[in-house]
Amino acid sequence: MSATPDAAELAYARGVIEAEARAVADLTERLDDDFFRAAEALLGCQGRVVASGMGKAGIMGMKLSATLASTGTPSIFLHPAEAIHGDLGRIVPEDVVIVLSNSGESQEIVALLPHMRRLGVTLIAVTGNRDSTMARDSDLIIDIGRLVEACPHDLAPTVSTAAMHAIGDALALLVMRRRGFSREQYAMNHPGGALGRRLMRARDVMRTGERLALGDPAVTLRDAICRITEAKCGALLVHETGGKQMVGILTDGDVRRQLYSPRGQEALAAGVGEVMTRDFKSVHPDQFALEALSVMHEHRIGDLPVLDEEGQIVGLLDLKDLIDLEL
Repeated sequence: MSATPDAAELAYARGVIEAEARAVADLTERLDDDFFRAAEALLGCQGRVVASGMGKAGIMGMKLSATLASTGTPSIFLHPAEAIHGDLGRIVPEDVVIVLSNSGESQEIVALLPHMRRLGVTLIAVTGNRDSTMARDSDLIIDIGRLVEACPHDLAPTVSTAAMHAIGDALALLVMRRRGFSREQYAMNHPGGALGRRLMRARDVMRTGERLALGDPAVTLRDAICRITEAKCGALLVHETGGKQMVGILTDGDVRRQLYSPRGQEALAAGVGEVMTRDFKSVHPDQFALEALSVMHEHRIGDLPVLDEEGQIVGLLDLKDLIDLEL
């Protein structure tokens, strides 16, 4: 079913977005000493950062907690209603608690405040009312300002939650920056996501141990096939006799070429040193897996040795494994 756009209704929707955008932009002038001290408190927190709030403000608290946790600051969300029914036990004096409420008078939040004081935690209020009960009982106040909601009745949290969202991101990312939290550390917290996969190193996905087929140049082609089959990989990594430095690779293609050569079955008794590929490609364990995948794609190879600085074998990248990881 299609409908003709109504100019007035589109204008109203644009007005909602503009109201939220103005509120977020105005926050840049509200960042003060308390905001900076709040970041310092999060950096120095010896426990966890606990975010709490009711309703839509609570959802913004969940978002803040999730962003903190994924960027190097251990954090949980505490539902205020559940807190007064036993979940206060989740909080210890070493924690920093951030409470979010536009009015600062949410009944469930106000009920928590005496218990927070008793526990001795550092309490940070994110509110639009500096004169509220919540603000008065907090150690630090992040003031988002007196805001008019975009709702026609000035009731549904819209502008205020947009401001809370932005202030939470600013706080979390400042702490992340101050902490020196790296892309690699971020990826470690996102192993199942696309970003985590993009930041995987060769060492994270390479085959090692029994999943490798290894041998020196004297190993016969017949034995090499057995080792490759047992390891369920696509190549034998050939190392120097009595050492680990790699001197060649025997791939499935090398084996087929020998078996279908004039030598035929006689080739099975030959040492792999006679038939291996000596001019092979390799990567370092610290290189990104995506870089390794590019090398494999460029040179049309399915197996890529992983070597240390001295050229010694530490693992093998198998194209099938990288495909399974959706790299």
